[in-house]
Amino acid sequence: MTETTGKYADFEDLRERAIALRREGLSRRQIRDRLHLDNNDILNRLLDGEPAPEWTKRPNAKDNLRERARELRLQGLTYDQIQVELGCSKGSISLWVRDLPKPERRDPSEQAKLAARKRWEHELAVRDEERRQTKEAAAQSVGEMSERELLLVGVALYWAEGSKDKPYDRRENVTFVNSDPGMIQVYLAWLDLLAVERRHLRFSVMIHESADVAAAERYWADLVGVDRATFNKTTLKKHNPKTVRKNVGAAYRGCLVVKVLQGADLYRRIEGTWYGIVLSARQPDRQNRT
Repeated sequence: MTETTGKYADFEDLRERAIALRREGLSRRQIRDRLHLDNNDILNRLLDGEPAPEWTKRPNAKDNLRERARELRLQGLTYDQIQVELGCSKGSISLWVRDLPKPERRDPSEQAKLAARKRWEHELAVRDEERRQTKEAAAQSVGEMSERELLLVGVALYWAEGSKDKPYDRRENVTFVNSDPGMIQVYLAWLDLLAVERRHLRFSVMIHESADVAAAERYWADLVGVDRATFNKTTLKKHNPKTVRKNVGAAYRGCLVVKVLQGADLYRRIEGTWYGIVLSARQPDRQNRT
C-alpha cells in the first residue's frame, strides 16, 4: 500500500470516528479532545456535512435578530441596510446570512435613497426619544403646586381662553372653551379652589356636524364626571365642502364649553387678578425676587 493510500485510509477511519462521536451528541470541542486533534481545518473536513446536535444550538437573545436578518437578506437588503434596520454588527450579520444568495445589485441612486430613508428614520427615532425625555424631565420639575400657584395658573388660562368683557358689551360672564382635556381638568381644579360649586356649572359641546357628535358628548361627560343628559344643547358647526379639515378621526372631539352661572363677581376677581399679574411682571426688579 502506497503512502498516499495509507494517509487516505487513515483520514477515512478518523472521519468515521469523528462522525460517530458527533452522532452520539458530542460537541466539536469534545470530538477534538477525544481524537487529539489540534487543527480546526482538519476537524472541519472530518465533520463536513454532518449536522450539529440540537443541544449545541444554544438559544440566545440574538436568535430573533438572526431570523430577522435572514428575512431581510432574502428581501434583497445589503449588510449595511440590515445593520441600520437591526442595529447589529456587520460581522454578526455576515455569519447569520452567509449561506444565503447575494442580492442583486441595486441601481446606485435607488440604493442611496433607501439608505438615506433608513438614516432619516433612525434620526427621527432619536429625536422622538430626546423629545420624550425633555418633556418628562420638565413635567417632573413642576412638583406639587401651591394654592397660590394654581390660582395664578388658572387666571392666566382663563384670560387666554375664556370670554372677556368689552366696554361696548358689558356681560361679565365666565365662559371657558377648549379642546384640550388637560386644560379642562386644570380649569375645573381652579374653579374648585375658588369654591365654585359644580351645580353652578353648565357644560356643552361645540363640534363640526360631520364628526361623531354622540361619541364626543360621551367623552366630555366622562371627563368632567357628569351625566351626558345634563349637557346643554350641542353647537354644530356647518361643514364647508370646499374646506379640507385636518381635525378628523376618533381623536377629534370638538371643544367643551364650561359656563359658570351668576359669575359676574367671579369675572371681576379674574380680571382684577390678571391685571395684578401684568403689573407685577412689569416691575424692574422682578428677576431679583425670591
